[in-house]
Amino acid sequence: MTIHVENLKFQCIIGILDFERTAPQDVIINLHINYDYKEDFIDYAKVVAFIKETMIKSEFLLIEDALKEINLKLNKEFKAIKSIDLKITKPSILPDCMVSVSNFTIFES
Repeated sequence: MTIHVENLKFQCIIGILDFERTAPQDVIINLHINYDYKEDFIDYAKVVAFIKETMIKSEFLLIEDALKEINLKLNKEFKAIKSIDLKITKPSILPDCMVSVSNFTIFES
């Protein structure tokens, strides 16, 4: 099974520039979680809340650090996960484009 979370938008502190450390900015999360569905399922509402809470509390300096941390924490929290394809976008950081960083991680059984 695959869970798709698309265009999850919220505000958090993320970035290394001075103005990014003082005011929350929009981020957009796109996520695909592959897992073995047997009798237990992964509650996508819990996944969304988990991501938002992690991003807001952690105030990451780099998107890359956020990707790594979210991947690790999701894998620990939801044991059925086989792989995660995660993209974090900062839609307002540059005036003429949206900037994203993504990562695809496969977890061993």
